[in-house]
Amino acid sequence: MSKALNLLLVLGLLVIAGITGYGIISAVREATRPVTNPGGTVATSVAALLPPTPTPLPNGEAVVISIKALARLETAQFTIEKVIIKEQGQGALGALFGDRVILVAHGDVIAGVDLSKMVASDVVVLPDGKAFVTLPASEIFVTSIDNDKSYVVDRQTGLLTKGDVDLETEARREAQDEIEAAALEAGVLQQAQKNSEIYIRQLLAMLGYTDVTFIHATPTP
Repeated sequence: MSKALNLLLVLGLLVIAGITGYGIISAVREATRPVTNPGGTVATSVAALLPPTPTPLPNGEAVVISIKALARLETAQFTIEKVIIKEQGQGALGALFGDRVILVAHGDVIAGVDLSKMVASDVVVLPDGKAFVTLPASEIFVTSIDNDKSYVVDRQTGLLTKGDVDLETEARREAQDEIEAAALEAGVLQQAQKNSEIYIRQLLAMLGYTDVTFIHATPTP
């Protein structure tokens, strides 16, 4: 009886020791587990507090290359209609040998800036995001007559002539010159320069330069 009791006591002590040991191991695991997670949280929090690495601004040469890639930048278009009267052989014998054409000409004038003319010294940039830009002078790229919308209102020839076959062509050539002159008088070059600056300002803002000053060149017809 005494031996059985002693055996039970020994088994009981072993069970208690096993439970206690498991508890200690679990406690140690729980105690060490948060060490990793808080460390990651702290690292993340510190990274969030640090200022982001600033993106370097492109230098002046790189900015010029970006602008020159636009080449001939068309920024203004004027549509003008002109009535042209072209005649020859008028006078006392006009009824016999005269020739006259009345043309309604419809034309377009396109102007802009040829950015391929820019050189490195045309752009000066500063680290604080300021840029000073000298654009080429605006110019007229195209003056054209829209033949589909242009038409002859009247053509009169003398009784003794078949008329000059080139008279209408000359009238159209004259119309083209007058349409271009009218566009210049209406300010097509000034509008082209203004629109070019707006476009380039937006481009430089995308490159990181938000304070842009333009140095004006003299427009050329």
